[in-house]
Amino acid sequence: MRRRSFLASIGAAAGAGAAKAQAAKLIRPKALSPGDTVALITPSTYVSDPDRLELARRTVEHFGLKAKWGAGVGKRDGYLGGSIQTRVDDLHAAFADPQVKAVFCIRGGYGSAMLLDKIDFGLIRRNPKIFIGYSDITALHVAIHQETGLVTFHGPVTLSRFSSYTQDCFRRALFEPKPLGALANPPEENQLRPRHLTRVIRPGKASGPLTGGNLSLIASLMGTPWEIRTEGKLLFIEDVGEQPYAMDRMLTQLRLAGKLKGIRGLVIGECSGCVPREFQPSFESTFSLGEVLNNILGDLDVPVLTGMTIGHTDDQLTLPMGVKAELDTSAATLTIEESATEA
Repeated sequence: MRRRSFLASIGAAAGAGAAKAQAAKLIRPKALSPGDTVALITPSTYVSDPDRLELARRTVEHFGLKAKWGAGVGKRDGYLGGSIQTRVDDLHAAFADPQVKAVFCIRGGYGSAMLLDKIDFGLIRRNPKIFIGYSDITALHVAIHQETGLVTFHGPVTLSRFSSYTQDCFRRALFEPKPLGALANPPEENQLRPRHLTRVIRPGKASGPLTGGNLSLIASLMGTPWEIRTEGKLLFIEDVGEQPYAMDRMLTQLRLAGKLKGIRGLVIGECSGCVPREFQPSFESTFSLGEVLNNILGDLDVPVLTGMTIGHTDDQLTLPMGVKAELDTSAATLTIEESATEA
């Protein structure tokens, strides 16, 4: 009896290993073409203002695409874009619909992590397509990529500002089935006082598959089945409006959880507004964000670059999760070496 139980446990472990291996296999979605239909969903915070929804439609049509609205778009459940089931149903419907070629998140906000234990990841794996958003959408990026192997895109939501720089990277990432190549912050008009200042914390070059997203969401997934897997990866993080002590706390959590051990390199976004609250500092004496980053990341034995235009910034990169990239701190570039989509 014990022998049969032992053999059964081996078989179960082998099956789990096979499932993980299947999930780890990289799946590239089809690149977009003009005229394609894309689904618009609100998996986090609601968007009920008709003027904001019109802006989302205008954004999609600007890129030569057709908008198909999720059934839950416009609904409001407190600060959420509908109930958990409504938002999951919209996600599932978007991936299951053969007419839909991509899934665009209208905005982030809060609430996407609520969906994770309700998602049919098998459905997504069987119907791979472009999925894009950022901020709170990080929870979906991490879970979907790790569970299915699908390359997802950390990039603008349809209500983002979409500067010319943002549009160019967005278009190349989603419409051109070839490597994005070297990505850098937009050219500066004033080199002495750049709008997007990068700084090297640890110099060097490193390459590996990209993973990451919003630091608050990454920290919130710790201890869940969908906590981020960072070993052997190039990790990127960003956040907005968090005081330095809060950034310290979340980075310390990642360090203590071993998530900074075994990474190939680290890229940090601009982290707009991550300063002490004006006139209401949390402590009489505080660190700047730069000091926090130096204190926690300065002893890492991998390249670390801060200040790239990732996440909450008008000039925004679109980064494909899971594809191989190279970080070069001296050039302040992140080179995407593999195609994220198929023709």
